[in-house]
This record gives sequence, structure tokens and C-alpha cells, in this order.
Amino acid sequence: MRQYNIGNKIVTLSLKKEKSRTLIAGQAKKMYTGNMFTGIIEQTGRIIDKTDAKLVIQAEPVFAAKLAIGASVAVDGICLTVTSLKPAAFGVDVMPQTVERTNLKYLKTGDLVNLELPATASSLLSGHIVQGHIDDIARLETVINQGNSQVLKFSLPESLAKYVVEKGSIAVNGISLTVIETGSNYFTVGIIPHTWESTMLRVIKTGDYVNIEVDILAKYIESLLKK
Repeated sequence: MRQYNIGNKIVTLSLKKEKSRTLIAGQAKKMYTGNMFTGIIEQTGRIIDKTDAKLVIQAEPVFAAKLAIGASVAVDGICLTVTSLKPAAFGVDVMPQTVERTNLKYLKTGDLVNLELPATASSLLSGHIVQGHIDDIARLETVINQGNSQVLKFSLPESLAKYVVEKGSIAVNGISLTVIETGSNYFTVGIIPHTWESTMLRVIKTGDYVNIEVDILAKYIESLLKK
């Protein structure tokens, strides 16, 4: 048995090989360096200008006041760098690879996006660890009303199916959600009224594409088992 201090939390691991202990500690440390998000959307913004290399997003002044040039911000779950700033808007640069791999290629001026600031040492981990590194996009297939919630079914690239499990976590446009059901090419999530009204999901339509980021812990476990 061995203990590690990860993000100010003591984690006890039982591993036979010193190589494995070193690996898991190193991988875990990476999770707490650089920027990290929790998937709890602070507010929505609206795209007011878009080019092939830049987005300008309108945001509430209270949110924009927390930003700085060079700081990171999650836009629909994508970790981007602030390059321009106004009292009620900010701009971010986007690379061709980012546009191609995310739903940015489908977004247009006037569209609503989710916004989240990076977690700090005092942040509550109310959602789950979200890096802001999008794995792929998913298409909304159906929306079913169930009681006080909406159940959304998304397509799922088969290459990511192994990382998505029932009751596990997944980030959809940066929102930390719990998987209800999963198959080889789909997954479902339930949305409570607060999340529905507080995020861009309130305007989503069947056929829309969203960014998905699978749980990074699943990837680390897979990497460990391959060693």
C-alpha cells in the first residue's frame, strides 16, 4: 500500500510494481497541472463575431471582469486562450485543428455557448475533472421528456465507446453529466430543469452537434494496464 498526495487529497494505491506506482503518480500529477475545469457551467455567452481564426463572445460583465489577456476559458467545453477583452465581451484565437475537431465548424454568429472559468485551489469539484480537450463531436439524435427532466440521446464514435460507462461521467459541451445508458454507438444523459435553463441546452435541436470529452481517468487506467 502506498499513499499519494494528489490535489491536496490523500489517495491510497495498492500496486505491486514500483514502475506502476511511479506511472500512476505521474499521470495523476498531470491532472492537477495546467488548467482544469469541473463541468459546472457558470453562464452562457453569445457569439457576436466569428472568423476562421477568431471568436468574439458576448458575456455578462461580471464574467468578463474575471478574465485577463492570456487566461484560459472553456467555451462549449473547449479550453481556449483569451486574446482580447472588453467590459462585456472577449475574443479567443482558434487553430484549424480545433475548428476541425470540435463543433466550432458548425457554430455561427448569434449562437449560444457555455462558459466556464478554470478551477482554482478553492474550487469545489461539483462535477468531474474536465480538461477542455475535446475528444470528438456527437450528434443529438432524440430528446425525450421524462417527468421533470429531458433525456438526450447522442451518437457516439465507436472509438470512444470503451471510455463511456453507465453511471460514469462525460462532458457534453463542457457540462459534466452522468451517463444513463450506453451502447457501441450511442449514449444517453438526463438533464434536470436547472441545467436545461442555465446552459445552451435550452436551445439545442435534434441534429445539432456537441463537443464531447470522455472521463480522463478512464484513459489513464487504460494507459496503466498497457504498461
